[in-house]
Formats: sequence, structure tokens, C-alpha cells
Amino acid sequence: MILGVNIDHVATLRNARGGSDPDPLSAAVAVWQSGAEQLVCHLREDRRHIQDNDLRRLKDWGGLPLNLEMAMTEEMARIALDVRPELVTLVPERREERTTEGGLLLDEGSLGRIRIFLDQCRMAGIRLSLFLGPEPADMEKAVLLGVDQVELHTGEYSNASSEKLVQAELHRLVAAASCLKDKGIRLAAGHGLTVRNLSAVLELPGLEEVNIGHSIVARSIFVGLDQAIREIRKILADTETLRVIRMECKR
Repeated sequence: MILGVNIDHVATLRNARGGSDPDPLSAAVAVWQSGAEQLVCHLREDRRHIQDNDLRRLKDWGGLPLNLEMAMTEEMARIALDVRPELVTLVPERREERTTEGGLLLDEGSLGRIRIFLDQCRMAGIRLSLFLGPEPADMEKAVLLGVDQVELHTGEYSNASSEKLVQAELHRLVAAASCLKDKGIRLAAGHGLTVRNLSAVLELPGLEEVNIGHSIVARSIFVGLDQAIREIRKILADTETLRVIRMECKR
């Protein structure tokens, strides 16, 4: 299971006062040293956390594959094709939101723009991922587009206020994940995941990657970034151990 760590809110803390501390590149090195396999950042149109120079420094460093989250705009497309991160994840973006509130809207207009951008990414050697809500219809559209990856938005699951709602959202996530089985599209998940709610998501069929940011950075204030990441990695390792045990028991 690949763990991607989003370092946006290291930049948020830096931007709150200006200057250069804490440095997102230093955070990236710590993420690498802690054993994560991917670095994630979201270059927003309003540049509220990660800045253009941060993105280029992270790519030039090259210690970890870079997953650039971005809106499907002409400006962001130009930046992505110039910087060439290993992966681009298209996400919805609204100026008034505090964080990404849902999955992409795949209407005819956006599908046309994504098709063009997908061709450009292929020529540039960039893999393309779509950040989608757990809707089977959107999974079908992703398959028809032929994107490399779908990242399921786990926000509604993470924010569920009762066990009944948690189970209902898990059911939606499982149903969406099942739509991608044997379709040649990698499955990732992210948004709002923590040490408390991660384990159930790791049971999604075909899941290969989780991306976690805010809870890791928030936890790092108290225990440090290395420990915060290692706590998540232990859950990943424990889940994999249980999976192996189940497989052995079935033989």
C-alpha cells in the first residue's frame, strides 16, 4: 500500500507569518525519511498554501514521486506540463471552501477538457488521476476516459456522525471501488483520513494508495512529523499482515 503525505499545511503555517519557516522542502525530506512513498501538494489558484516556487523545488529535489493536486484550468495545465510531476490529480476547487469538499463534477464540458489534458499528460509522461466521489456513474466515466487512477473522496465517510452513517458511507465506497475492478485503473483514497478511521478504508477492494495530509501535520505538532507518519504506516503494515493471515487461512 502506497502512502502519500500531503504537506500543504506546512506551507499554510509558513504563510501565516511569512518568511521561510517551516519549509515545505524540509518537510518533504522528513516525509521521505519516515518511509512514505509519495509526496502530495495542492497548488490552488489562490495560492493559499503551496506556492509555485515550492512546487518547482519539490520536483527538482526528486526524493519522492510527486502527486500534484490541481483544478482543471488552463493556468494549472500549463504549470503541470512544465513541471512534469509524476502524477497529477484533478480536484474541484472553489475559492470560498476551506478544503476540497467533494469529488469532481464530470459533466460534458469538464469531460472534454479532461480528454485534451489527458492526451497532453500522456505525451509529457505524466499519469493522470481524478478525485471523485463514490458514485458508480462517475467510475464508469473514468473508465471510458481511460485515466490512470481514481482517488475516492473519503470526506463524507470521515465526517459521518454516527455508526449507521459510517457504514452507509463505507458501503458507497466499496460499491464505487468494485466498479473499477479489472478495469486497469489504479485505486487510491483520501480526504479526512486519520489513525482512527483509516483501517476500514484499507479494506476497499483493489485499493493501492492512500493520501493523508491534515491529520498527519496536525499530529506532528505534538509528536513530530516522523512519528506522525510512522503511526499511519503501522496501521498500513498491520492491515497487510491481517490480509496475509486471512489468505493463509483460506488455503
